[in-house]
Amino acid sequence: MTANSSSWHRFDEIQHYQMLVNGEWIDASSGETFESVDPYTGRTWAVIPEATSSDVDAAVKAARSALEGPWGRFTGTERARLIRRLAEKIDEHAESLAVVESIDNGKIIREMMGQLQNLPEWYYYFAGAADKVQGSTIPSHKPNYFIYTVREPVGVVAGIVPWNSPLLITSYKLAPALAAGCTFVLKPAEQASASSLEFAKLFAEADFPPGVFNVVTGHGTTGSALVKNPGVQKVAFTGSNDTGRLVMRDAADHYAQVTLELGGKSPNIVFADADLDAAANGVVAGIFAAAGQTCVAGSRLLVHADAREQLVDRVIQRAKTILIGDPLLAETELGPIASREQWERVKSYVEIGEAEGATLAYGGRVPTQSNLQDGFFIDPTVFTDVDNQMRVAREEIFGPVLTVLTFQTEEEALRLANDTTFGLAAGVWTSNLQRGHRMAHALQAGNVWLNSYRNISFNVPFGGFKGSGIGSENGLEAVHDFTHVKSVWVELSGSTQDPFRLG
Repeated sequence: MTANSSSWHRFDEIQHYQMLVNGEWIDASSGETFESVDPYTGRTWAVIPEATSSDVDAAVKAARSALEGPWGRFTGTERARLIRRLAEKIDEHAESLAVVESIDNGKIIREMMGQLQNLPEWYYYFAGAADKVQGSTIPSHKPNYFIYTVREPVGVVAGIVPWNSPLLITSYKLAPALAAGCTFVLKPAEQASASSLEFAKLFAEADFPPGVFNVVTGHGTTGSALVKNPGVQKVAFTGSNDTGRLVMRDAADHYAQVTLELGGKSPNIVFADADLDAAANGVVAGIFAAAGQTCVAGSRLLVHADAREQLVDRVIQRAKTILIGDPLLAETELGPIASREQWERVKSYVEIGEAEGATLAYGGRVPTQSNLQDGFFIDPTVFTDVDNQMRVAREEIFGPVLTVLTFQTEEEALRLANDTTFGLAAGVWTSNLQRGHRMAHALQAGNVWLNSYRNISFNVPFGGFKGSGIGSENGLEAVHDFTHVKSVWVELSGSTQDPFRLG
């Protein structure tokens, strides 16, 4: 592989990876592997271990040993020093990590470079919190007691992440977990595991004790074995709603805490008084960036009837100029769908939309260019004349498919926006400040952008309402989610109390 400022190239040979357990690189104990397919070429580019339940158990035990050993004895200041060192290593390797992730999941290199170049900030931010995980003193209603609380790490954390942005989503969980003093076992999606294994190499370079961070790879049985392992105290999961339900049930069997970041069917709401050029750009960013493979995708465009024709025309005209191609070329704007399975799913929803009576205003077809024939591509797609009860308006497609709905009043826009089982994100475009705030307060979504779309930060909580998940990630509050609170009562007088009366 070679890299420079304008183009990147694939590996000349198939890459063979191992898992990281207790600071050692290992194959699956069964010797079994699976192939990772480059969604641009349609060919195998990497071979990944298929972990067994015994491999998973070894990783959890390694994490427990580190928690009870050197890592658990570190002060917050010492943890912060290593986390900052990890941030420096990520910065040094950002380009190579971005290339691997782009090859593995097909996201365009300009998107992945942006993510990886910003990723160190997650670790710098949470390193700053590591020595501030503190309790408080509580005034006692009894004169002879001193009461205080301490926050202790919740324990071994299982992180399960999807294929669309593995390292970014891992960092949502890992950075605050490390700050809190937890240890970690990561299970990346089988469709895109390579970047997580490349990332794992940085822990040794940053001098983390063995076992603090472990990676096991495999399919659903591997993830299930990890969630069910009684040595896991918390599960931090990002993925589909169906899998999220299974995770919650399996974790409940041994009372592990759970954070779920699930799907979305997010509304991007445009009023007639909005700057339509800016709004059109925001709509394109919301659904065609990352080929629509993002949980916050603005997949439902709700536009006022008076602005519908102008806005949809702007969006379609921009969609026509989107450069589809090799995700490793700097100029590419739309890459392939991440896997053949997901590609078939997106294509099936185009057929569903047409069958339901929506108008296919643009796209929906497989590109015919010769350089795209081996990959999992689909044109950016716009459906108009959509009813909010259609499946294409209610179900998460996870592809570059936009559904357009029209409203007449603010009340109708709000009703349509909230008429969904999801509640992850929403966008509002208007020049009326009061209206923008009214909508932000009334929308049933964990993240609302006014006159922008698809922005995130390490210091801003991120989570969903309703079927979009439980709990939130990022922001200082996230550190507390990886701790237990312990209350300590200290008797000061030395006297004894009535043993048969509640003190």
